[in-house]
Amino acid sequence: MSAEHINTGVTIGWVCIDCSNPQRLAGWWQELLGGTVSVDEDGDVRLETDTVPLLFLRVPEVKTVKNRVHLDLRVNDFDRAVARTKSLGASPADDVFVGDRWQVFRDPEGNEFCLIRPTAEGEDGP
Repeated sequence: MSAEHINTGVTIGWVCIDCSNPQRLAGWWQELLGGTVSVDEDGDVRLETDTVPLLFLRVPEVKTVKNRVHLDLRVNDFDRAVARTKSLGASPADDVFVGDRWQVFRDPEGNEFCLIRPTAEGEDGP
């Protein structure tokens, strides 16, 4: 990485998620991650969490292909997190990936995300 890209003051403002019902989907993600939901003057729905700020944007089309960007959520208790995620209505995305280190899910509108086991000491993630 060149020195010009280090410490330029760039931060992530929002991770944007396209969806058909921003308030409903933001509420679902709030159940999973916690945080505070608010609606801006344009009707976009924001979820402020301790980990990542999410912005839910209404789009007219439905999701038809795998996401190009998705969230990897590292959890402390993998089995408990998987059970809770399923209980909230997420569906396993075994057609995307099956393995031991993480599990891929789809939220209620089909957006993929991963639950990742805790990293063992000295081990790199995803």
